[in-house]
Amino acid sequence: MKLTVKPLKQKDAGRGLAAIDRVSMRELDLENGDYIVITGNGDEQAVARVWPGYPEDEGNGIVRIDGRLRQEADVGIDDRVTIERADVKPAKSVSVALPQNLRIRGDIGPLVRDKLSGQAVTEGQTVPFSLSFGPMASSGQSVPLKIASTSPSGTVVITDSTSIDISETPAEQVSTAGGPSAEGVPNVTYEDIGGLDDELDQVREMIELPMRHPELFQQLGIEPPKGVLLHGPPGTGKTLMAKAVANEIDAHFETISGPEIMSKYYGESEEQLREVFEEAEENAPAIIFIDELDSIAAKREEAGGDVERRVVAQLLSLMDGLEERGRVTVIAATNRVDDIDPALRRGGRFDREIEIGVPDKDGRKEILQVHTRGMPLTESIDLDRYAENTHGFVGADLESLARESAMNALRRIRPELDLESEEIDADVLESLQVTERDFKDAIKGIQPSAMREVFVEVPDVTWNDVGGLEGTKERLRETIQWPLDYPEVFEAMDLEAAKGVMMYGPPGTGKTLLAKAVANEAESNFISIKGPELLNKYVGESEKGVREIFEKARSNAPTVIFFDEIDSIAGKRGQRQGDSGVGERVVSQLLTELDGLEELEDVVVIATTNRPDLIDSALLRPGRLDRHVHVPVPDEGAREKIFEVHTRNKPLAESVDLAELASETEGYVGADIEAVCREASMEASREFINSVDPEEMPDTIENVRIGREHFDHALEEVNPSVTPETRERYEEIEEEFDTAEPGQEEDQLGRTFQ
Repeated sequence: MKLTVKPLKQKDAGRGLAAIDRVSMRELDLENGDYIVITGNGDEQAVARVWPGYPEDEGNGIVRIDGRLRQEADVGIDDRVTIERADVKPAKSVSVALPQNLRIRGDIGPLVRDKLSGQAVTEGQTVPFSLSFGPMASSGQSVPLKIASTSPSGTVVITDSTSIDISETPAEQVSTAGGPSAEGVPNVTYEDIGGLDDELDQVREMIELPMRHPELFQQLGIEPPKGVLLHGPPGTGKTLMAKAVANEIDAHFETISGPEIMSKYYGESEEQLREVFEEAEENAPAIIFIDELDSIAAKREEAGGDVERRVVAQLLSLMDGLEERGRVTVIAATNRVDDIDPALRRGGRFDREIEIGVPDKDGRKEILQVHTRGMPLTESIDLDRYAENTHGFVGADLESLARESAMNALRRIRPELDLESEEIDADVLESLQVTERDFKDAIKGIQPSAMREVFVEVPDVTWNDVGGLEGTKERLRETIQWPLDYPEVFEAMDLEAAKGVMMYGPPGTGKTLLAKAVANEAESNFISIKGPELLNKYVGESEKGVREIFEKARSNAPTVIFFDEIDSIAGKRGQRQGDSGVGERVVSQLLTELDGLEELEDVVVIATTNRPDLIDSALLRPGRLDRHVHVPVPDEGAREKIFEVHTRNKPLAESVDLAELASETEGYVGADIEAVCREASMEASREFINSVDPEEMPDTIENVRIGREHFDHALEEVNPSVTPETRERYEEIEEEFDTAEPGQEEDQLGRTFQ
């Protein structure tokens, strides 16, 4: 039967599997676990184990195999291959040769058998074997094992009863006769790229089709595309994608690293560029890959020197000159697409610009599956959960997470290793496992690189840490959490989520704490901006800071942007006070970001202030900071809850009645109550330390209690920070916010504060 080749899913790669749709399996009378021979266009063959196909392939005549099997059968994606049942005998014994640089003491046979169990192997074949350990582990590579001999001969299957012998001869010296050559293990295949399926399809359509089937373009009477520009944040997989395409397409591959071709001698840089293109034309079909394009093709009007301008001009004429370029495609990668000379970004040069963005949850899961494919993970590790909790992580960060987890596992068994010895004990290797604890420790130390310049975290404050304020919490939940948790409801109701929330109220009532709790509960990134740090003495820098924050938030959505003390940067316009107008320009920039032409998706702005009268009224209208939430001075019930939060883990004496304390603290806000609890604890500690001998302290510390008298002392020390007049003022503002017409708000607020 003839079937069409497609790539295998990331998690199943490297196991010698061929996923065939069930209709084809029935026609071929194949069962799950049978063996088949895959024959390509030539005489090359590969043997694989049958696996049920994916639901989306049902009835389409598709066989999915990974890069190694495609290489063995000498076929590419979308080629047609012949499938027939293979008569494969179980192996009695197999002799395996290890690479010279891998030195292991003891019997590694059982480990090899476990990893290769169920795979079909042939004498002379190179099999990738993932060792999450030793010199190869840090690069994430597989160890190339050579099959030195098999009994019986021919293609055999490694089973649980196969005896594995380690050959004395190193893998480098074993003949490859009868099996695929040592080059049969490609470095990067399409299965090594996670979360970029759509982008990969676009790149393949641009590059594979013209190289494989130029007649299609001749029939249509069009020129095939000439160049692809991959752009996006660092670490998202641009270079990896170019490598995979070069590996999968049997094409000549030339690579240009920007700074390498720069030379101080006149004309030499341009000559090196010309040589690369000439070499590619001679070996067509060919791919030229330019990494970090911005380093050699910056905008000419901004280029510092003559050389840079000449290199750009040379590149333009090579890509679109009078000479025919033939079947040469240029792929370029950059993370600064706006710095590239505009002449390069037109049709005929870089025809297609593909953004390789920060991966979403499903993409992150695929990337984690790629990097943990060969790792001995314990069953308790749930990759779905890590994919959910790694907002803003790009592929390179997730690779670091997997590697750091493996290093944590390695640190655990390090005491058992004899570092002086040149060889590693095989038993130690077998006992190595990566646990949930290793992953948790690793994730703490990794900051997402897509958001490194701005301070981002998912705060660890929950609603339980916020005492009282039930009405305020509910309004924040509706505004921020619901659109992220129930998007289908908002879609069905044709309802736009609120862009922003402004929380106002006296100092110390818990505005910042609420913002942190809502970011945590909504499981989104949290960018914290302290107003004054945006202001810069250079013209345009402050506005650029605002732009970059919103850009980062968009590319790492869902994100909560938190502006603390927004009155410091968003004061009323038209009242210049010797700041060269920077405040007004920042307000204008904020307005356009919040309600400009670019849509803010899954990005919510929370701003806090205790002087709402100072804020420009344009920011407070619907469509910008459209929800105004008053965070009031807590009443008696709320104060009791705040006391409960702050005394949760304190050893209180029975004489302490929190309800009584709440009734005595009229006018105290959350910050005051926290200070009271802290002062009471300090007073109890002071009393204990002064009355006990240091040697007896460890034995008597359990008896310490914070008594009512300590709280009385604290209440004398800490005074309420809100006066009745202040409270009344904020209550008046709340009424005015609820009743004022949009144009009247600022006048009324101003009068209230005067």
